[in-house]
Amino acid sequence: MIEALREGGVSEVLVADGARDTGGMLEVREAAAAAGVPIRPVSREQLDRISEDHRGVVAKLSQATAAGRALSERDISSFAFSDQAIVVVLDGVTDPQNLGASARAADAAGAEMLVTRVKRGAGVTDVAVRASAGALLALPHARVANITKAIERLKDSGFTVAGLDSDAPASVYERACPSGRVAIVIGSEGSGMSRLAREHCDVLVSLPMRGKVASLNAAASLAAALFAWVLPSRR
Repeated sequence: MIEALREGGVSEVLVADGARDTGGMLEVREAAAAAGVPIRPVSREQLDRISEDHRGVVAKLSQATAAGRALSERDISSFAFSDQAIVVVLDGVTDPQNLGASARAADAAGAEMLVTRVKRGAGVTDVAVRASAGALLALPHARVANITKAIERLKDSGFTVAGLDSDAPASVYERACPSGRVAIVIGSEGSGMSRLAREHCDVLVSLPMRGKVASLNAAASLAAALFAWVLPSRR
């Protein structure tokens, strides 16, 4: 929330009646004052209707800011990507915390764009922004109706598209990351990538799972692929 306030993406802060001024709350109040964002006391019942995990405070995103930062599918073709650009594509990730954590990992790895689905995809909510530590307000974000068309636009822009798939013939240890522009596609935690998204990938790789847990969530899988596979190829 602090990062969202500093980025100018918050229109109002709602604070539960009687909420204690802890260190974190004081930091929110100071950031809101510095950004000129009003703070309005409301009942906890009102906050409960907005967010299940509000901890006594909720930031309402500015509609103008959210709309101004959102990119369309067409914008992918005209975007000024660098020669070594990384793009993250989320195919069917519906959990807002997973979206936020994925955006945070993408931003930390230097990704130049996040691509997500409009339908069957988490929206940019206060929960997602909080989980992203503000990355969702800074990272260029294309929300698209057709993920396969978005993948094709990335290919037309010189990207090699690599999908994370548990059934891939090679792991990230066995296949080197392609050079140049790379787009990483992550599917939903339950069903993975859609069939069409998988078929449009140039490369499929898996993460070796050596423990008793069969899989990682989308954000953890993305972070592992970015930092263990993509970034080492760009030293």
